Amino acid sequence: MKRRILILTASIGAGHIKAAEAVEKELRKMDSDAVIQRIDFMSRKVSWIHWLMKEIYLKMLAFVPNLYDVFYRIAGGKSSGCLVRHAFALVMVPVMWRLVRRYRPDIVVCTHPFPEGAAASLRRRGRGDFQLSVVMTDYSLHSIWLYPDVDQYFLAIPQMRDGMLARGFDASKLFVTGIPVDTGLVKLAPRETVRDELHLPQNQPVILLMGGGLGLGGIEPMLKDLETISQPLTFLVVAGKNERLLARARAYAQHSKHHLIVFGYTDRVHELMRASDMLVTKPGALTMSEAFALGLPMLLHDPIPGPETENAIYATRRHAALWLHPGERLAPVACELLKEQRLAAMGGAAKRLARPYAARDAAAVILWGHSGIQTGRQDAPVPRSPR
Repeated sequence: MKRRILILTASIGAGHIKAAEAVEKELRKMDSDAVIQRIDFMSRKVSWIHWLMKEIYLKMLAFVPNLYDVFYRIAGGKSSGCLVRHAFALVMVPVMWRLVRRYRPDIVVCTHPFPEGAAASLRRRGRGDFQLSVVMTDYSLHSIWLYPDVDQYFLAIPQMRDGMLARGFDASKLFVTGIPVDTGLVKLAPRETVRDELHLPQNQPVILLMGGGLGLGGIEPMLKDLETISQPLTFLVVAGKNERLLARARAYAQHSKHHLIVFGYTDRVHELMRASDMLVTKPGALTMSEAFALGLPMLLHDPIPGPETENAIYATRRHAALWLHPGERLAPVACELLKEQRLAAMGGAAKRLARPYAARDAAAVILWGHSGIQTGRQDAPVPRSPR
């Protein structure tokens, strides 16, 4: 009988979706007969209430990010966190039950805590006869992800596993694979080749500026600051789905003394990263994981209070990134980093943090329960189906 796999993610930023896509790709490679459905749990098609919650959340991030910090802390508390999780489950369990009845999954994979909480609640009520696998998409532990009814947790770093063990979780359920990224990253052509394909100059430093899939972050003032650099540079700006930023950046490119190319939401981000010497970005965990895989140094800015702040701390403490704090100018820091030795050192540090085969390792455990591939080693063999 064909295995039925339901992958649930959330369109709140691009990271959760990218992680789901990476795992799905590897699952299809390993079990070509499986029936796999990937669903955005927060889409309007799935639930109007979920979609409205998402829209409110995004407005909150854009205008009052400190409110999210309050929620993050409340949800992390013992008693208050339990109440928050139960409140979300109350809203989301009926939708989850509808999806389970429709797709009858043998395996449910979640890359966001909202569908995870609803699926775990179903199992706790005896209405979920499926394996529940959860891919965490941050570099720090937060209790909003933690449910005893989960069969497999896939974690970014060993410290997260240690934290879960200290909270009483079964070690056999915890797998330190890294955050899933597209394994195609390791097959990208050399930087010089990609620059030729993108028609970028070979003799100039290339700096990539991104604000995540939502185009958040202070990219406009950064461009003005970078204009003060006298050294000829190429800037690649990814505005994501932020139409206002896209229009303003394109207008800015018309009078910049530097070579400035602007993209909206694009599927060529990996190529742009490969072509670049430095990435200026918000510290989203998936973006950071991709940069690690490519050995790309980062300048981090404007973290969303909570998990992104923890992500920034992780990367900077391990010398793969520098964190631009409020009021700190980008241009002088960028000029300092463009010195070859500094960039090379940061690129090496990033490579040491890389887990480019995290999606493959997670997929193997999800399908066959292999517990011996927790290292994420680049030379680890791909497990084969016992069929």
